[in-house]
Amino acid sequence: MQVYQEKKQIKAEIEQLKSKQITIGFVPTMGALHQGHLTLVKEALGNNDKVVVSIFVNPTQFNNTTDLEKYPRTLNSDVVLLETVSKNDILVYAPTVEDIYEGNTVSQNFDFDGLEQEMEGKFRPGHFNGVGTVVKRLFEIVKPDKAYFGKKDFQQLAIIKKMVDKYQIPVNIVGCKIHRETNGLAMSSRNTRLTKEQKEAAPFIYKTLITAKRQFGTKSANKVIHWVGKQFANHEVLKLEYFIIADAETLKPIKRKSNKKAYRAFIAVFADDIRLIDNIALN
Repeated sequence: MQVYQEKKQIKAEIEQLKSKQITIGFVPTMGALHQGHLTLVKEALGNNDKVVVSIFVNPTQFNNTTDLEKYPRTLNSDVVLLETVSKNDILVYAPTVEDIYEGNTVSQNFDFDGLEQEMEGKFRPGHFNGVGTVVKRLFEIVKPDKAYFGKKDFQQLAIIKKMVDKYQIPVNIVGCKIHRETNGLAMSSRNTRLTKEQKEAAPFIYKTLITAKRQFGTKSANKVIHWVGKQFANHEVLKLEYFIIADAETLKPIKRKSNKKAYRAFIAVFADDIRLIDNIALN
């Protein structure tokens, strides 16, 4: 499997492939790959001739320098894992910070029509400017026909769709379902940092979401939100950062239920300093 570390190399390869009318799928990742990533890669391979997987821990989207330092970096094992899917049809782009940012490691400022102000945006200021900056640059380098993102980061998916629309970037964004452990925990690269006790506790997040969804059918949003808060109030391992029920399109918190709108519940939880997020469609 070919691993490219410089954008000029992968751009030249992609240019050659495109000259042969070969379609390109793209799966951007920060590495520490798991089965959730592989699901995205397989979906991309099913709809494109070749797939580029980027592996890059983007410094501009981290608010917490400790989180950035501790984020797992496992390029060699990531490549081995990708080879179990395909040795010939996957190209890996694993650039350095210098290759992406060219000595100016700062975020571009974006206006995502308010999507960036909700949930993660409130708790991680500037995060989505970092996401937008790196994804836009990767799109410019890879020039994919389609790009694949998991719905675990539902707000990120919505923001990338908005960016593509506003900047008229010629790529089709495909959202893919959340891939879960058998116990329901949403797969995440951060899961590798969980202790045994934290791993045993973490499925509580999804169980809570499932019950919240059931309650949302008969109870008000405020009652569901209050109930979730109580579930975490005295939890020994997990600390709730936020639980929000929002309009699935605008991401704004619900004010009053409407049968004409789709709603989603979003949650962020800390296990010590490890931050876990999840979400679920409510209707």
